[in-house]
Amino acid sequence: MTVKLAILKSGEQIIADIKEGLYDDKVVAYIFDNPHKVVVNGSYKILDEDNETANRISLSLHSWPSLSSDKIVSVVTDWVVTVVEPNENLKSLYENRVLKNGKENDQVANFTEQSNSDISN
Repeated sequence: MTVKLAILKSGEQIIADIKEGLYDDKVVAYIFDNPHKVVVNGSYKILDEDNETANRISLSLHSWPSLSSDKIVSVVTDWVVTVVEPNENLKSLYENRVLKNGKENDQVANFTEQSNSDISN
């Protein structure tokens, strides 16, 4: 399984098991298996016990496309701006709440933002 985050021309961020659809050794589409739209609901700060401030963001995962029952969606390459590795928090959220549980409901989570220096490649 290759969980990736795709950013579409529409600005939507889609997390899914993404594979390349080939025709004559050329990528003509991306195949999204169990795609979910990532929505940032907002950010906030928390003051912890040591008076340290932690930045947090609230995310929701929504089945995508929202009115479809399809679990596999083909997206032509013209609509994909980029495909990247999601950060570990987002990937864990997707794997634990969407893939393992198989729930159809929208998923919401909060996690601490990481600075660029905290994110490993």
